[in-house]
Amino acid sequence: MAHKFSRLVLLLAMGFFSFNGMHSQEIGIFDNHLDIGAVKNEGSVTYNEEEQVYTITGSGTNMWFGEDEFHFLWKAIQGDFILRARVEFVREGTDPHRKIGWIVRNNLALDSPHVNAAVHGDGLTSLQYRKSEGADTQEVVSQDEAPDVVQLERRGNLFIMSTAKFGEPFTSVEVEMDLRNEVFAGLYISAHNPDVVEKAVFKNVRISKPAPEDLVPYRDYLGSRLEVMDVETGERKVLLTSGHSIQAPNWTKDGKLIYNSNGWLYEYDLESGKVSMLNTGFASSNNNDHVLSFDESKIAISHHNPEDSGNSSIYYLPIEGSDNPVKVTKNGVGASYAHGWTPDAGEILFTGDRNGQYDIYKVDVETGEEQQLTNTETLDDGSEFSPDGKYIYFNSNRTGSMQVWRMKPDGSEETQITTDELNDWFPHISPDGEQMIFISFPKEVPSGDHPFYKRCLLRLMPVQGGEPKVIAYLYGGQGTINVPSWSPDGKHVAFVTNSD
Repeated sequence: MAHKFSRLVLLLAMGFFSFNGMHSQEIGIFDNHLDIGAVKNEGSVTYNEEEQVYTITGSGTNMWFGEDEFHFLWKAIQGDFILRARVEFVREGTDPHRKIGWIVRNNLALDSPHVNAAVHGDGLTSLQYRKSEGADTQEVVSQDEAPDVVQLERRGNLFIMSTAKFGEPFTSVEVEMDLRNEVFAGLYISAHNPDVVEKAVFKNVRISKPAPEDLVPYRDYLGSRLEVMDVETGERKVLLTSGHSIQAPNWTKDGKLIYNSNGWLYEYDLESGKVSMLNTGFASSNNNDHVLSFDESKIAISHHNPEDSGNSSIYYLPIEGSDNPVKVTKNGVGASYAHGWTPDAGEILFTGDRNGQYDIYKVDVETGEEQQLTNTETLDDGSEFSPDGKYIYFNSNRTGSMQVWRMKPDGSEETQITTDELNDWFPHISPDGEQMIFISFPKEVPSGDHPFYKRCLLRLMPVQGGEPKVIAYLYGGQGTINVPSWSPDGKHVAFVTNSD
């Protein structure tokens, strides 16, 4: 112990690291911050709790060769992780090689082994790394230039930097590095000039711990973040963090988000932040397929009915809740998962397991009579009416990958809308009927699967088709956006992301 203490004193005396600007309190999702190296000008961190935005200032000669000087906002992390943020220099700056980004280090010494996802002032983007204490820094240069979305992921000894200009897909480079299992990870800024203090802003900052390889879906769950996003700007806020699995938020006109967790439905009040249960009576085994009628007088739910071998059956109840939800689908016909209402609330759209395949159906809420709308041996799912009632939008993998389609209310004129290599699920139409948002899984995910805990995208496009724009890069999947979740004014959407 004495030897370790003496080494710490020696390192401090030699300027190996500085405690300038170090604070004891947590800052947002981070543990602490400090200047690394003997910087001439002290750096700082401010956190806007309302906007969930970090502003970091810092000086420093460089982050290269065998030593680094920068300001570091850090968190201690063990094992694998995904770090992601939108990054931006505040002003034009002095040196073209000033840097911002994510960095992962063994320790807080200025010569620590590290991996560094760096965006330079002149747009150069590189994955920098130092393999051993005091060794020269090396780099892998990305083809991307001047991105504003930066992600750094660890998978064992593999470190992957993924970057993009907001709205575009990621470009990735990687390096193998033998860092400690327990590291310091966080955001940084270096001025590349000891006499200058630079400033940068970091938004949509997320640290996610991915699922372990041995996780068993539908038995093991990660924690959840309930988020809302400004669709125009892509700026996001975390409203609620839970150790439980929460899924599929609906957005009500009176300012609530209705989501499911562990079989029950809950309401999150956007004004007060309070959570309460929605009374669904005996229906206490609800999955994440619940949907509001257009006038929001009713909510359809999908409850695993013990009287029908535990199959999912469709019920509806008043939006205020009820002890006695009304059953719509019949026993013995197969599992049914609610996804949409007709505009007049007379029928419910659902995905039904009938005759050994999953197709889209309508069911009359009064009579329980069903009408089959699609008929393919592959999977059709996620059906939803446009607000004007002219079209039903859905997803289907009948062409080999999961894509967004639409059809007339009677099932005619089935038309494919998306055509790229990603797997697109759950199209949700904006209240004005002009745009749709959907979740996109990587092409490596089987087209008929919308699993938990994957690296996904939320994308936006006109309802008639066009080039999708990425509006959220996230870790989620099943339960992220299964149900319609636009705000009533069409300016925001709600969704769920995940982390261990």
